[in-house]
Amino acid sequence: MELWISLLITFIKILVVLGVFLGIGAYLTWFERKLAGHIQARMGPKLVGPFGLLQPLADGIKLLTKESIIPQNADKPVYYLAVVMAVAPALLLFSVIPFGPSFTLFGYEIKPIISDVNIALLLVFAFGSLIVYGTIFSGWASNSKYAFIGSLRKAAVVISYEVVLGFSVLGVILLAGTMSTTGIVQAQIERGVWFIVYQPVAFILYLFCMLAESGRVPFDIQEAEAELVTGYNVEYGGMRFGVFPLAEWYLNVMALSAIAVVLFLGGWSGPALFGPLSPYIWFLVKMFGLVFFVLWLHWTLPRFQARDITEIGWKIMLPISIVNLVVTGILAYIF
Repeated sequence: MELWISLLITFIKILVVLGVFLGIGAYLTWFERKLAGHIQARMGPKLVGPFGLLQPLADGIKLLTKESIIPQNADKPVYYLAVVMAVAPALLLFSVIPFGPSFTLFGYEIKPIISDVNIALLLVFAFGSLIVYGTIFSGWASNSKYAFIGSLRKAAVVISYEVVLGFSVLGVILLAGTMSTTGIVQAQIERGVWFIVYQPVAFILYLFCMLAESGRVPFDIQEAEAELVTGYNVEYGGMRFGVFPLAEWYLNVMALSAIAVVLFLGGWSGPALFGPLSPYIWFLVKMFGLVFFVLWLHWTLPRFQARDITEIGWKIMLPISIVNLVVTGILAYIF
């Protein structure tokens, strides 16, 4: 009986996370277009529904009703698999994110995390590395030079910045003494200080890696509309075309922002201004503050060249991350 109740609770948590973040991801398209409109002194979507709030629904219906044309010489199994590989790892990242402290409901302890394991950060790296396969598969299977070039660019960026991302997170692991996301938040709460105070350099490196991993400006060389049309997903149509930006630009950005909150910003910690909902509200406020920062950069900065992106990763950020890790280890050993 206890096993069935545990499985039911886990299933409900999965449904809640999927429903909430897929819905938010859809409406981030509306928010970004509104934000871009205000930055560029225009209105953004405003005609479909009040304040244009029904625009994501209209876009979804349009994509669902469009014909999806498959290139004649495409590798069809890989062509379809690329869509799954784009969205599944981004959703899996949410499974190890604690959104608040545990609470009791009907006599059962409920943890606001789908999978509370002690190797959560290892899973984060694993899922994060899988995301690039959607881009590579789509570029290869489309049998298009533009798509293939875009996928190779993305692979080069991920190879460059995955290493930096790992070194930037290792400093936090040294300080917390655990790879559990819940344990890292608890370590910050017990010390009364967020790890961004101890690891400001690692936090800045993480932000750069987050932009590179999600393909956001100034690291969006895999799309580069002026050069590659839309890059790796140019041969996709209909809803398949819409899945790629939903997964990479929005779900991945939200997941990586939530992980940054866990690692550097104290997770759900904050003053109890909103009663029992305070931990969850603070977590979402911090997460969407980082999401807003990413969207704001998209409409502010120019795009880097592919050569510059890899050189910055290997020649500047990697040495800085290694020095930061060594200094953190020495200070942690002494103090």
